[in-house]
Amino acid sequence: MGKAALRRRIALALSRSAVFAPGSARSACLCPCLGWGAWAYSSAMHVLDRYVIRQIAGTTVFVALALTFAVWLTQSLRLFDFIVNRGLPADRFLVFAGLLMPYFMGIVLPIGVFVAVLFIYNKLLADRELVVMRAAGLSPWRLARPAIIMGFIIVLVGYAISLYLQPASLRSFKDLQWQLRNDYSTVLLQEGVFSEIEDGVTLYVRQRNDKGELLGLMVHDTRDPEAPVTMLAKSGALVNGDDGPMVVMLEGNRQQIDRKTGRLSLLRFDRYTVELSQFTGEEETWRWRKPNERYMNELFGEAKSEEDQRYRPELIVEGHQRIVAPLYTLTYVFIALAWLLSGEFNRRGQLKRILLAVLCVGILEALKLSVQGLVVNMPSLLFVMYLAVLLPMLLSLYMLVFDPLRRRRGRQQNRLAHG
Repeated sequence: MGKAALRRRIALALSRSAVFAPGSARSACLCPCLGWGAWAYSSAMHVLDRYVIRQIAGTTVFVALALTFAVWLTQSLRLFDFIVNRGLPADRFLVFAGLLMPYFMGIVLPIGVFVAVLFIYNKLLADRELVVMRAAGLSPWRLARPAIIMGFIIVLVGYAISLYLQPASLRSFKDLQWQLRNDYSTVLLQEGVFSEIEDGVTLYVRQRNDKGELLGLMVHDTRDPEAPVTMLAKSGALVNGDDGPMVVMLEGNRQQIDRKTGRLSLLRFDRYTVELSQFTGEEETWRWRKPNERYMNELFGEAKSEEDQRYRPELIVEGHQRIVAPLYTLTYVFIALAWLLSGEFNRRGQLKRILLAVLCVGILEALKLSVQGLVVNMPSLLFVMYLAVLLPMLLSLYMLVFDPLRRRRGRQQNRLAHG
């Protein structure tokens, strides 16, 4: 069914059902037809809900994916060091950077729903569709139902991301990052790549065969500008010793030049060992998982290490933030609906109300970040995290249900009429 045909069906159903809408004056005079009227009214409501929900869902998906991709792209630029300096293959880099997508999706999803609700309801106002629905006797609360249903659906999706997908993906990302920083055999020793393992130290491998043997090695050390050293070898291997990973170079020479005298020193060797730990530091065998990598039972569970005890406030705040964050979706939906549906419709547009709604959400986003940092330092203010999301939601709900803007406008008109 096309959009124009769907709109005609909604308008026809509303015009028919307005006569028999519950509480209407004419419905009391047409008792024999109340059964058909109730069915028509219910049918119109279902068509309306599906029509609006479908538009909100499509816009939400588009906005959320666009924002997620934009944030992901900017953050992925910081990871190009793994390609440029560590020789990470492009396909593995995409997997590596893609693990950040659920984390970014959880951040932008409430904003995406807010933008979608603003856009769709403002479009319905501009097309006079909401005017027809309001004239048919639908209250602001009834008009808001499709967006509220969509908001609850996105809240469930947000909890799935917050409670499982986010910690799982970030944990895999950090584990892979740690592996890439410590797995020299797959990252630093890439064929035909000059890998800078420290400022002034470059390692090059011409070829690596199926047995793991390295062919055509070069190590160039310029940490001492007055006496640079170059080591060349026909073959070698990467081995793990007691002091960490090392490169064993076979059948080569060590060249060093004294820039003051211009004298070249040449030392031939059958076997020479270069310890990578002296450049990269000691290899880590264990790492502490950050709060955003942990599941809920790990955030609220007992401390299992000194680091857990030291960062206990951060772990507790992260756990409560996981509970609160998806609820911002409903708050933002109610804010958008309260500003667009309460009060009288303005034929000249709703730009002022849209800007006020955006301002409210912007203030809440800044407040959310500020409160999280405040509670870490003052755990007794933990309730403020819940107050920051529930209070704006209740205020918006009050505006939507009781419509104080329209009541104030009505009282002003009555005073002018009797003045």
